[in-house]
Order: sequence, then C-alpha cells, then structure tokens
Amino acid sequence: MREKRIKGILFDFDGTLTRPGALDFPAIKRELNCPPDIPILEYLETVPAELKPELMKILESEEEKAAEDSLPNVGAEECLLTLREKGVLLGIITRNSLPSVRLALERFESVRLHDFSTVITRDDSLPKPHPGGVHKACERMGLAASELMVVGDFRFDVIAGKAAGACTVLLTNGRSSVMAPGDPEPDHTVACLKEILQLL
Repeated sequence: MREKRIKGILFDFDGTLTRPGALDFPAIKRELNCPPDIPILEYLETVPAELKPELMKILESEEEKAAEDSLPNVGAEECLLTLREKGVLLGIITRNSLPSVRLALERFESVRLHDFSTVITRDDSLPKPHPGGVHKACERMGLAASELMVVGDFRFDVIAGKAAGACTVLLTNGRSSVMAPGDPEPDHTVACLKEILQLL
C-alpha cells in the first residue's frame, strides 16, 4: 500500500538512521543499577533527586561514546537524500541528547543536522512511547499528524506514532519483531530503510 499523503518522515535515530548495536543498553543499565525490565529514562525518574545528576552524567557519557563508534545504517544516506530530493520534510525523534545526535551525524558523509526540519530529543518532550514528541514535531514541521510517517526500530516508536495519529513503519533490520502483546500494529514493516521509498 502506497502512502500518498505523507509530507514528512520522522526517524528514530539509534538503530534506525544508525546501525544497531552502538548503544549497549544492558551494560548501561548495569552501570546505572537499572533493572533490566525498566527503560533507562523511566528508571531515572524514580531515583532520589540527589542521585539523578550523577546518573545522567553516566548516561550522557555512554551515549557520546556510542555516537563516536556509530555508523550510518545500511541505505540511510541514500534514503534520506532521495526523500529530500522528493521534497519530503525530514525529522529526528530520539530518547537521546542533542549532542550525541550531532556527534553521530558527523560519521555520515552527506547528511548533517541542518538537513532535518526538526530534531526532537528527550529535552524537548516526554520521551517515546509518549506521543508528545511526535505532536511537537508536527508543530515544528507545519504538518498534521496524518501527513507524517514515523519510522523506528523499536516498539516505542510505533506506540508513539500511533498514539499521535501518524503513519508508522517498523524497521526490523532483518531481525524478529520487537513488538509486545497488546502493542498496536505498525502500518508497515520494512527490513531496510530503502524500502520506505516504495511506500511513498
């Protein structure tokens, strides 16, 4: 099914525009004493206020190390450049910080931060799966949610996009599904980013 009314695409960053695996979430959770079944940002909201700044420093340090080691995902630059040529607005939505996104984009050959109409980080909105970041991206891009496609490699991307009323695409990177029982179904599932071009 082709999506004919899509005017903008909001991409998750780690594992979507960059290759999976740069961020070792289990190792970071161990360093933060975060239980394995709780997402890191949600865990940090539960720690005593006096501990949070130091834990955030650890998280940001690990994110920056991962950004320095990251590589563009397969087909990412070709996909982004083709979309830009077609006049599709590009955006990023991530649970990471802006400095780590900027650092990782330095590993791209032909794409930079200024190529994106908006970059939504955890400092701009409640993090995914909350839909607030998608709504904020719509405002900044001047689009209705129905004109936006949200692309990501994790269930939080699909949940946030669906809750906001956007079209959703789950990127599997060739792996089995990351969706959980009771999650909304993505509108589309692709194995690699270049397959998105066939949906438009």
